Amino acid sequence: MIRQTVRDLPVPGAADLAIRDLPREIAVHDAHMATVPGMNLIETGGAAPGAPLSLPLTVGAWNLERCLFPEASAVRARDCDLLLVSEMDHGMARTQQRNTTAALAGALGAAYAYAVEFLELGLGSPIELQFCDDGHNARGYHGNGLMARGALHQPFALRLRGKRQWFFDAEQPRLGERIAVGARIETTDGPFLAVSTHLESACGPEHREDQVAGLIAAIDAEFPGLPVLIGGDLNTGNHNHGNWRAEGLFDVARAAGFSAHGGPEEQMTTRPSLITRWPDRAQKLDWFLARGMTLGPVDIRPALDPSGGPLSDHDLIVARIEALQHGA
Repeated sequence: MIRQTVRDLPVPGAADLAIRDLPREIAVHDAHMATVPGMNLIETGGAAPGAPLSLPLTVGAWNLERCLFPEASAVRARDCDLLLVSEMDHGMARTQQRNTTAALAGALGAAYAYAVEFLELGLGSPIELQFCDDGHNARGYHGNGLMARGALHQPFALRLRGKRQWFFDAEQPRLGERIAVGARIETTDGPFLAVSTHLESACGPEHREDQVAGLIAAIDAEFPGLPVLIGGDLNTGNHNHGNWRAEGLFDVARAAGFSAHGGPEEQMTTRPSLITRWPDRAQKLDWFLARGMTLGPVDIRPALDPSGGPLSDHDLIVARIEALQHGA
């Protein structure tokens, strides 16, 4: 697990960015990633009261698709005491070089932890180039985070099992692998573990099943006995004709004592956006996995600003933690 924290992730140097010339081998990728400081640190920041949160508390999970609009997104999630986020840019030209996680947390009055999923060499897809004001990335980081209106204790990050698919991408090679980032949250009813994650899209369901199994095993080894909430874009149904019900990750989670919460079965969680311009695309990708707690019904909120403009290609899922059961 990654445990070392910093207040500001370091800017990658020329040696860190020398990815295109590396042999396309997993061992080479992993050896290089181990030398890049920003890939092995957790950025923490923001400000929140240190007092424990009171139950019930409102939790959200949101893939913000680069987070083009941190302040407008904060309005949509303004009642969330805890927010699990993915696809967050940090120093990317397409989002004006902003630290989008810090900006979102600031707008919510929350503390945050952020870990890098990918170090990107390019500016993004052809559509994303339309959003770039610069011809370079100040950092090139893209990753996941969590934020809370209370202190984040023992922050950690964990790279999930994978095949380094994006390192082998010919058009936009990236350094990195899917990641989970989490922390212990103190409440007046005791602590629980909150984990934000983003499973692989460019694979079949067996791959995601392995990622969930590895994540749960790591959590159980490091934080035994704590109630756990995992949330994020689990990419259920990707490369499987949208059939989220056939994902083995749900069986893995249930066998480990987790329940799955994704809102009404017929309600999808994706929509067309400024970046993803596919009007017919509709999938159910976003979930909470809960253990040792009572989670209320999931509300799927449209990812739209007050004028009806899209904030992301994923809707925000929101629920309430009603109670905790320690030692469950």
